[in-house]
Amino acid sequence: MPVPVHTPRINNNDDFVRVAHWYVAPGSPVRRGDPLTDLETDKATFTVEAERDGYLLGCATEIGQSVAVGSTLAWIGDSADEQLPAAAGTTPGAAGGDRAPTLKAALLLARYGLTAAEVPVAGERLGVADIERHVASCPAAGSKPAPSRAEPAQAPTEGGREVELTRSEHGMLRTVLWQKEAVPAYLEMSYDPHSWDEYAADFQRQHRLLLNPLLALLAWRLAGIAAGQPGINATLTGQRKHVYDHVNVGFTVQSGASLYAVVVREAERMGMLDFVRKLGDLQRSAMRGALRPEDVSGATIGFSSMARWAVTRHMPILLPQTALMIAHAAPTGGVASLGATYDHRLLHGADVVGTLRALAVPPGKE
Repeated sequence: MPVPVHTPRINNNDDFVRVAHWYVAPGSPVRRGDPLTDLETDKATFTVEAERDGYLLGCATEIGQSVAVGSTLAWIGDSADEQLPAAAGTTPGAAGGDRAPTLKAALLLARYGLTAAEVPVAGERLGVADIERHVASCPAAGSKPAPSRAEPAQAPTEGGREVELTRSEHGMLRTVLWQKEAVPAYLEMSYDPHSWDEYAADFQRQHRLLLNPLLALLAWRLAGIAAGQPGINATLTGQRKHVYDHVNVGFTVQSGASLYAVVVREAERMGMLDFVRKLGDLQRSAMRGALRPEDVSGATIGFSSMARWAVTRHMPILLPQTALMIAHAAPTGGVASLGATYDHRLLHGADVVGTLRALAVPPGKE
């Protein structure tokens, strides 16, 4: 019997999302955990994965289409020619009348110095193709030359075989692709880690915790700093800054061969103990392979540590639609460093240095 694939809620305030990419064609076999489609909002991108083995049936194939949260994206059946339920529609509900530009179209409008009202729209929503068509037919419309399309990757010259990416590798690829939009820079500063070590040890004893909460407390401190300095809890859309309503902390977790960025949502509203417990729950879910879509989407700021491997310096990449990722490393010779990768389109060195200086001091020790 066919099982529906529903459109997940990626962000709390978005009732519609856009279909950005389909990995599987209708009628193709899928296995549980295989990526099916990428959905995007103006804040985040999320990959919908198959929840069972079978064949993909009746998917919406038009890239750029808006679909309602909770609607049916596709069906997975036991055979490629299985009939859908009589009442089932095969096309997800579209956001009728939504002619606002897609995220990529908004960026392209900014590059050409155009407004959405100037560009004729062929479909339900203003897309990149509409802008390129408009500029080609009216060269004076764009003050800058049309961007060239990226060339496809050159095929390897040496023999080998093609292997599908794993779920973790798909997630890592999405994160890396964000770097084509951001302008990453990196800096770091030294600090004395003893104050934080003592603070975390006292906190652990006070609340009778099994594990050292140092990293969780640092991430909680970062959320508080971001709440007080909203400019670092932001991203760029076209030529405007998008400052997020809440601080959703993305925290990297290594589970076996998989790397996740679990997300503690609305962290600015949490006390220290609640944050530590929530992050611990997410880490345990990652270890069990039981993370939900909302557990790994919507980060607005990031925190990464490689101290467990005794790494004394590392330069993490930015999570999608974020402007700041903190890098925590192991101390050496009694001195440690805090680093930060940041989107230089939004932040400059002084912004980041101020954040790192504040983060290096435990609460109440300022």
